[in-house]
Amino acid sequence: QVQLVESGGGLVQDGGSLTLSCAASGRTFSRYAMGWFRQAPGKEREFVATINWNGNNTYYADSVKGRFTVSRDNAKNTVYLQMNSLRPEDTAVYYCAARFGYMATTLQAYGSWGQGTQVTVSS
Repeated sequence: QVQLVESGGGLVQDGGSLTLSCAASGRTFSRYAMGWFRQAPGKEREFVATINWNGNNTYYADSVKGRFTVSRDNAKNTVYLQMNSLRPEDTAVYYCAARFGYMATTLQAYGSWGQGTQVTVSS
């Protein structure tokens, strides 16, 4: 229903930072809650963070609380994930997702997904 494209992934040292971006193509981006998920090799895709339609509510997985920040700019149809204090265990493909409704933490809640962007944290 909405097309999403992630960018900003790359290679970073242990303790470093990266900011991911997710650009949406729809005309009604401001009505969608957005989520970030990640999938490491050989593991299931897991929830990372979510943000509601106007950006005044967020929720994070315990594994990233205090290190990651999700935000959005509806004028640019873009959601961001600022990642600080990165660890090797953060290495994964990161995906953004959109849903029409309140922010959510489950894969099943989201109807639109981006292609993913690789984040690799070296030790």
